[in-house]
Amino acid sequence: MKNNEEEFDDVLVTEQDENNKEAIDENENDVEVVNENEEVEILEVEPDEIEQLKEQIEEEKNKYLRLLADYDNYKRRATLDKEALRKYQSQNVLTNLIPVLDNFSRAIAVEAKSDEARSMMEGMDMIYRSLVDALKSEGLVEIAALDKEFDPNYHQAIMTGNDEDKPSGIVLEELQKGYILKDRVLRPSMVKVNE
Repeated sequence: MKNNEEEFDDVLVTEQDENNKEAIDENENDVEVVNENEEVEILEVEPDEIEQLKEQIEEEKNKYLRLLADYDNYKRRATLDKEALRKYQSQNVLTNLIPVLDNFSRAIAVEAKSDEARSMMEGMDMIYRSLVDALKSEGLVEIAALDKEFDPNYHQAIMTGNDEDKPSGIVLEELQKGYILKDRVLRPSMVKVNE
C-alpha cells in the first residue's frame, strides 16, 4: 500500500502530464523546449518556416543525389579507362613495329639467286614468321583487303582500276598492308579499288 507522500507524487506527475498535453493541444505549431531546470520555453514556428525548411531539405537531398551520381559516373569512367589502357597497352610498340614488318616482307619478296642468298632468305622468313606470331599474340591482325568489298573504315583507296570481271567497289590490289589491334585500326590498308 502506498503512503501519502507516494500518492501525492503520483497525483503531481499526472497533473504535470495533463498540463503538458493541454499546452501541446492549444497550439500545434508551438514547440516545447525543456531545460535542465524543467522550465518550459515555448517557441513559435510559422508554417512558412516549416515549408522553407522542407524545401531546403529537399534541395540538399537533390544535391547529394547528383553528387552520388557524379561519383558513380567517375568510377565507371575510371574503370573503362583502366580497361582500355590494359587492352591497348602495346599500341605504341606495335605501331612502331609495323614498318619493320613492311621491310621484312619486301626483303622476303626479293628473289634469291645463289644458295647462300636462299639460305639467308629462309632465315629471314623464319624470323619474319616468328615476329608475326609474336605480334598476333598481342592482338595485331592484318586487315584482309584483296578481293574484298571496299570499306572506308579499314581501307584507304589511293587508286582506282577497271576490271570488268569483278563488281564495282571490290579491292583489286593491296599496295600496303593494314593492321588492327583488337578492335582499333592502327593503319588502314592502301588499296586499288575497282570502279
